[in-house]
Amino acid sequence: MKNCKIMLAGFGGQGILFAGKVLAYAGLKAEREVSWLPSYGPEMRGGTANCSVVISDKPVGSPIIPHPDVLIAMNRPSLDKFEATLPAGGLIIMDSSLVDREVERTDVKVIKVPAREMALENDLGNLANMVIVGCLVKETGLYTVEELKAGLEKSIPPTKAALLEKNVKAIELGLQYV
Repeated sequence: MKNCKIMLAGFGGQGILFAGKVLAYAGLKAEREVSWLPSYGPEMRGGTANCSVVISDKPVGSPIIPHPDVLIAMNRPSLDKFEATLPAGGLIIMDSSLVDREVERTDVKVIKVPAREMALENDLGNLANMVIVGCLVKETGLYTVEELKAGLEKSIPPTKAALLEKNVKAIELGLQYV
């Protein structure tokens, strides 16, 4: 899958916007056309947060994606809100540690990843978002591991450079899970 429209959703504090930024920067590093549209507002204080990422070989006409190819649902309210927006044949990757219901649709592919549990078991704290990103890349072939790591390096500010190694480890967990 070289062209992809991705909706990432969860609650504020899960690193949804950061994960989207990593995917967008990886696209830039891979010399692709990208857009990244974060949702700012009360979501940042614990409500449902989301962002849209478009990766394409052609210029991106609009950052708004009413029908994403992929939904990353990091909590149940996100699955509830966005499940119906995927077209038939779409992909849902959900954190089964926090989503306590099954996907109702039968015309989409579903990957359940216990991302939060995996992050905690591997002493990676709140890096379930990066576990999910690793799963996404493994499943879609959207990027090489090197492109993804380059996107991660660009996304982490210099003041938090010490977190790079943990983020890479979380991505590797996701790559190995699928």
